[in-house]
Amino acid sequence: MFKQRVVFVHGAGSFGAAAWPKQHGMALDYDALFLRRHGFDPVAEPLESDFAADAAIVLASLADDGRGEAGGHVVAHSQGAIAAMIAAVERPDLVQSLTLVEPACLSLTAELPATAAHRALMQPLFDVRHNLSDDDFQREYIRRVFAADAPGATTPEALRAARRLRLQAPPWDAPLQIVPGVPTLVLTGGWEPLYEEIAGYLRETGALHRTAPGGHRPQDSTEGDRVIRSFIGEVSRLQHARAS
Repeated sequence: MFKQRVVFVHGAGSFGAAAWPKQHGMALDYDALFLRRHGFDPVAEPLESDFAADAAIVLASLADDGRGEAGGHVVAHSQGAIAAMIAAVERPDLVQSLTLVEPACLSLTAELPATAAHRALMQPLFDVRHNLSDDDFQREYIRRVFAADAPGATTPEALRAARRLRLQAPPWDAPLQIVPGVPTLVLTGGWEPLYEEIAGYLRETGALHRTAPGGHRPQDSTEGDRVIRSFIGEVSRLQHARAS
């Protein structure tokens, strides 16, 4: 039986299926693909982030690879939302819907107060990231963003994760545009003015905005998972009704 494709794009932390534990079960109803962005590999050395390469990975996952139909729904978290939006602008015909979870789309809201304050806080750190060790950058990044102390990286996996974080380009440098005509849900955790500001901006351009518990990972909550599934299901039903 034909299943619609749903593509999941992770943020700056865990990647692949590990980034979407609550959504694994969607593979029962959809052709679910859990992507790895550019430079994210469990073994290979991390690479500098690349917005265009990430978008190309998303678009490749939406191609007709023998399943009989191109396109699908895209669900993206944090920095993964950048790749999702770039892909949707390039090929809106392939993106049946966008679900953006705590989207780090700061270049859209650069002039708004919470975004401007966040950039003023983080820009000095990104300016010197190539002069810092991976561990020092991660520690300072977490202190500034979450006001918390990061444990030192000791395992090979943790060391690679720290390097990956340091190699991520600042999200306010992403070349983003509003995606016209693509049904869009923005899901936030209601905990951080920065993400609520981005969600408000996207809501004003036509997106649906919902909140759920879970902080920066509302997709891990029962309510957040329900919102994601309900939105994709409703969009699928409407598109099927129009096609029939």
